[in-house]
Amino acid sequence: MPLPDRKMSSPIYILEENKLRRNLRLIADIAAKADIEVILAFKAFALWKTFPIFREYIRATTASSLSEARLAYEEFGARAHTYSPAYTDDEFADIVRCSSHISFNSLSQYERFHDKADGVSLGLRVNPEYSEVGTLLYNPCAPGTRFGVTADKLPAQLPSDISGFHCHCHCESGADVFERTLKHIEEKFSGWFPQLKWINFGGGHLMTRKDYDTDLLIRLMQDFHKRYPWLKVILEPGSAFAWQTGGLISHVVDVVEDKGIKTAILDVSFTCHMPDCLEMPYQPEVRGAESVALERAVEPNTYRLGGNSCLSGDFMGSWRFTHPLQIGDEVIFEDMIHYTTVKTNMFNGISHPALGMLRADGSLEILREFDYEDYKNRMD
Repeated sequence: MPLPDRKMSSPIYILEENKLRRNLRLIADIAAKADIEVILAFKAFALWKTFPIFREYIRATTASSLSEARLAYEEFGARAHTYSPAYTDDEFADIVRCSSHISFNSLSQYERFHDKADGVSLGLRVNPEYSEVGTLLYNPCAPGTRFGVTADKLPAQLPSDISGFHCHCHCESGADVFERTLKHIEEKFSGWFPQLKWINFGGGHLMTRKDYDTDLLIRLMQDFHKRYPWLKVILEPGSAFAWQTGGLISHVVDVVEDKGIKTAILDVSFTCHMPDCLEMPYQPEVRGAESVALERAVEPNTYRLGGNSCLSGDFMGSWRFTHPLQIGDEVIFEDMIHYTTVKTNMFNGISHPALGMLRADGSLEILREFDYEDYKNRMD
């Protein structure tokens, strides 16, 4: 991330326009060659002030709530492809108003709401009972899942107003995983394909990762079209759009030591501002530092990184830096735009990082800054 000349004095997420456009161009190229539609999932990225850029490359988005559906309709300028585990009576009419497609999680949800969805293309989420997602928290097909209808519960003849299937099995997965998963989807559900107009293969297709086999994805989709030429194919990745498009700039505010382990306390928090690091869990990349094993934490210039909240487990580590850390030093966490920016919270009232975009011309645009009123008004 080529930072602006001025040093950031407070924490900030910085999205880089050039890197975002790089990803968008790649996704648009894949979509054209594979003859599919790739749409943006707000659950991973919802910085709506960047939507004018997105609209140069894609036409639609996917929502999982009324607020996300409104964001699609009111800010992106197109009705959403909406899926929710459960719709509610008080929100459904507005969801219909803001949606072009609505997928139901269960047959009971379909029965309850389908006759209130005039003018919307309706679908069912199906569960192929196969996923290679290793982290249980993110596996939508794990035994006992609350997501989707299994093949044994579907009627031979689908309701006449069902036009599509929605199937989500991936999390930051490669095309090889999709190839294996697609076989299970077809084995389970291809008998119903003649009754459908579209199929949505969900998110988790990390097509902008350097080692992702885009040629394989294109070939898979081209072959799928040959088998089912009437089916429109939709993919709705989230991470792929904002993958490696920017980081989180933080600062050292103190250094403490216990039992030989030094912790650099930062002006950001893992639990507040990087929750996936604790949930997933995964250890982010820190610019200019080397991640080292716990037994090496006592080595020179090696620090555990601690958040500025009261949660005891609000830390990660350890990293070895090229120099001793001093109060005021910048610590930059890489790849902190997708998911991170939509999952932040204001626990403990910790100052929330600003949102910025590094424009193609090198200028920094501040998209949003947060203050006490943002924290206070959440409880108003």
